[in-house]
Amino acid sequence: MSSTGRGGETPGQDSGADDASDELFSALLEDSTEDLYENAPCGYLSTLLDGRIARINKTLLGWLAYSRDELVGVRSFSDLLTIGGKLYYETHLSPLLRMQGEVGGLALELKTADGRRLPVLVNSAVKTDSGGQPMLIRTTIFDARDRRAYERELLRSGQEADRERQRLRELVSTLQQSLLPPALPAVPGLDAAAYYHIASADEVGGDFYDLFPLSRDRWGLFLGDVCGKGAHAATITSLIRYTLRTAAAYDADPAAVLGTLNAALHERYLADNRCFCTAIFGLLTPRTSAEGCTVALASGGHPSPLLLRADGTAHYVALPGGPLIGVWDDAEFATATIRLDPGDTLLLFTDGLTEARAPDAAGRGRYGDEALRALAAELAPATADTAVAAISALLHDLGDQVEDDVAVLALGVAT
Repeated sequence: MSSTGRGGETPGQDSGADDASDELFSALLEDSTEDLYENAPCGYLSTLLDGRIARINKTLLGWLAYSRDELVGVRSFSDLLTIGGKLYYETHLSPLLRMQGEVGGLALELKTADGRRLPVLVNSAVKTDSGGQPMLIRTTIFDARDRRAYERELLRSGQEADRERQRLRELVSTLQQSLLPPALPAVPGLDAAAYYHIASADEVGGDFYDLFPLSRDRWGLFLGDVCGKGAHAATITSLIRYTLRTAAAYDADPAAVLGTLNAALHERYLADNRCFCTAIFGLLTPRTSAEGCTVALASGGHPSPLLLRADGTAHYVALPGGPLIGVWDDAEFATATIRLDPGDTLLLFTDGLTEARAPDAAGRGRYGDEALRALAAELAPATADTAVAAISALLHDLGDQVEDDVAVLALGVAT
């Protein structure tokens, strides 16, 4: 009985079929490889060591609008480059290839047959023989037109975004300034200074202050902080400034003025629970130059002001604590009166100052009330301008650790 192979074929028959399959596969592989080279989605170029083009694929010929006969053995790779590209090739690309054997990611421009410029990315490598001697240079070229267009669009979009950001910041700055007094009025016998620190140039803050005349011998002042930022905070700040100025014209008691503000904000708080603030309101009555002045103050949820005395001491003013303004309809406020003598300075501020991040050795912490009191003690006695300048310098030193806007208002009695 004769033996048969798989499928009933003899071993000889099976071997012949396998040989034929291998030959067919090799032919297909060779054809596929050649087709892949010629019609690859990138350009292929082989040059001799002197730069003359030895081989180029159809893809690159199509990009350049040249025939093969116009380039192979006739032109050099550098002939296809713009003047700037040719200089770069001769001074950088060629020396790098000799030293390293390869270069990659070079951005160049090729000249097409009809004079157009084709932005490309070039990778080149030196092919060597078995003895390590250079034979030719193989170059892969990628069409960078889409990338260049993308980069231009990205640049344009970035520039437009910068312009929009600048317009926004100008709008924010203008709106912020409209919510603050353009200048502090002159009060007889007193020096006044103020400063506003913006934590973010992209958002309107909710801090506010003002100093304004009520009569020939009486002045109103206030400083506070609205909940939130942005357009909502700006709207509430505007309402607060209008309400405080109006209420002060009809009532000489700071506690009553804050009560009026509380009623106005609470009505809106019921519809929007972000509508509340902290504030200090005061009535200032100058005396003779030797007597200084008296200040009646009421506070609603706000940090107590600092008093820098002429004798070099500094302490927080003890004010009756009042609740947040606008949250409760039955909120009650109380008034306390202090006297400022010649050389004394009263410093009011919002809590963005004391709540600035000031990390300790463990990487946590806030600047805090005690640190501010210690700074005031170092400054005392100080004029209003000196005190505000010191706070401004402190905020500058803290930099981006100041996370909230800060308003500062100082009143000093001249000596």
